[in-house]
Amino acid sequence: MSGPNSRISTLARRAVLGLFLAGAGLMAASPATAASPAEAFVQANVQKGLTILNNKTASTEQRRGEFESFILGLTDMKRIAKFTLGQYRRTATPEQQDAFAAAFQTYATAVYQSYFSKYSGQTLRVTGSQDHGPGDTIVTTQMIDPNDHSGQQPLEVDFRVLSDNGKFVVIDFAVAGIWLAIEERDQFSSFLGQNNGDIGTLISHLHELAKSYR
Repeated sequence: MSGPNSRISTLARRAVLGLFLAGAGLMAASPATAASPAEAFVQANVQKGLTILNNKTASTEQRRGEFESFILGLTDMKRIAKFTLGQYRRTATPEQQDAFAAAFQTYATAVYQSYFSKYSGQTLRVTGSQDHGPGDTIVTTQMIDPNDHSGQQPLEVDFRVLSDNGKFVVIDFAVAGIWLAIEERDQFSSFLGQNNGDIGTLISHLHELAKSYR
């Protein structure tokens, strides 16, 4: 299982950058520049994540706990987990789906907590948004590294934001054009394909990965 392990671990590192920027990452454009409620949502939560990260009076465990609560409040983790099961969700029992959703949440938050500090000091600038459907918006941003003077184009990070009765949640994000939930679905499907579609094996694997990141 070294192949799937490596691919999922690599994906985790990419996911950290994307979701960390969505929720922890960091200063955005001023509120006056927000052109839509979805943009304002991303903007406000970016600043909230920055406040958590920069709270030097809190212990590491306290910051991690606050960050985990923040991430879970920002995203629809259960919805993302269902999506990443792909075709295997159709044959999974409700109990298996619930167990996978719990394992996915543990795995995802462990990864984000492990790596979030590596991106402190970065900034995120909201550059616009586009409607993807009713209540479905793609918010476009750029990652700004204040220490990068190379003149290279900033990394683009996009967020897919859904509005449900006025409540916004992030359901996917793209780093340099790669949508993470879609890639996770492909990676998990590949893993399951090599393990006889055994969702229990994937659940166990995600738990082991979560332990390695904590």
